[in-house]
Amino acid sequence: MSVKEIRFNANTDVHDIEFKTRHLKQFLIDGHKVKATVIYKGRMITHPEFGRKLMNDILAQLVDVGKIDSSPKMEGKMLTAYLIPDKTKIQAYKVKQEKEMKIQAKTEVAQKTDDTKTA
Repeated sequence: MSVKEIRFNANTDVHDIEFKTRHLKQFLIDGHKVKATVIYKGRMITHPEFGRKLMNDILAQLVDVGKIDSSPKMEGKMLTAYLIPDKTKIQAYKVKQEKEMKIQAKTEVAQKTDDTKTA
C-alpha cells in the first residue's frame, strides 16, 4: 500500500475538484492510502475557512469508499487529511456501480428497440 497525494488550491474550480476527487476515489478503490492537501498561497492563509470548506467537501465525496485516517490538520500553509480504503464500503460501492451499469444498459437497449420500431 503506497500513499497517493492530490493537491488542491484553496480556490480550486468545481470541475477540477470533481476531477481530482474522482482520482482519489479510484486510488482508494485500488487499495492505496490517500493524502488530500489544500495549499494556501500568498495571503489566502488569512481566510482558512475556504480551505476547510473545500476539505470537508472532498472528504464528504470520499466517505463512500474510504474512512478518515487522520482528520484535517494545518501543517504550515497546507491543510492535510489522510484516508484509508474501507474494504466493506468499496465492495458495496462496486455492487452499486454494477447495478447502475445494468440499468443503464437495459435503458439503452430499450431505446434502440424503440428507434428501430419507429424507423
